[in-house]
Amino acid sequence: MPPSHPRQFDLIAFDWDGTLFDSTKIIVRCIQRAVADVGGTVPSDRAAAYVIGMGLMEALAHAAPDVPQARYPELGARYRHHYVSHQNDLSLFEGVLGLLQELKSRHHHLAVATGKSRRGLDESLHSVQLRGVFDGSRTADETAGKPDPLMLHELMAEFDVAPERTLMIGDTTHDLQMAVNARCPSVAVSYGAHEPEVFGPLNPRFVAHSVRELHDWLAENA
Repeated sequence: MPPSHPRQFDLIAFDWDGTLFDSTKIIVRCIQRAVADVGGTVPSDRAAAYVIGMGLMEALAHAAPDVPQARYPELGARYRHHYVSHQNDLSLFEGVLGLLQELKSRHHHLAVATGKSRRGLDESLHSVQLRGVFDGSRTADETAGKPDPLMLHELMAEFDVAPERTLMIGDTTHDLQMAVNARCPSVAVSYGAHEPEVFGPLNPRFVAHSVRELHDWLAENA
C-alpha cells in the first residue's frame, strides 16, 4: 500500500495472543484445566478470558482466587503442560502476515508487547516463521506485566520514538490501559479476549472487528 499521506506512527506495537495469534479459546481451556488440576474452582470462560494479556502467574492468581499461593508454581506448571500440548494447533489470524508485511514495506518499526514469557514468544515466532518481521519485542517476564507501561517505555527508548508517534494494538483492556499509562494512542480489536463494549472508557482511536478492518484502518491512518 503506497503511502498517500504522511506517516502518523513510527512504531507500531502489537499484543500477541488474541490480536495476531488465534489462541484465545485454547488459552481459556488451558487456564480452566490447570485450575481444575490443582483443585480450584474452575473459572467461567469470561473470567478466564479476562486475564489474558497479564503475566502468567498474575493471570492464574486472578483466575483462581481460591488456590493457595503455595500452589501457584504447580498451577503454572499445569497451565504450561496443557498449553504446550496444544501449541501446534495455533496459528496467526488470517490476513495478519500480509498486514505485517505491508506495514514493514512502509518502514514502520514493528514490535510485540505481550504478557507471554520470552521463551513462549520466541517459540511462537519460530513456529509461524515470523523471524525478521518484528524489529523488537518485550515480554512480561523480562519487564513488567500489563498494564504497567514499562514494555512500551523500553520499546520507545529502543527506537527513539515519542509516545504520540507510537501506536499500541491489542485485544484487551490491559493492552489499552498500558497505552494510556505510556501516553500512547491505541487501537483495539474485538475478535480476541475482551468484548468491545469494555474498550470505550480507554479511548482507542478505533475498534477493529476483523483483521480486514484493522488492515484498512492502518492503511488510511498509520
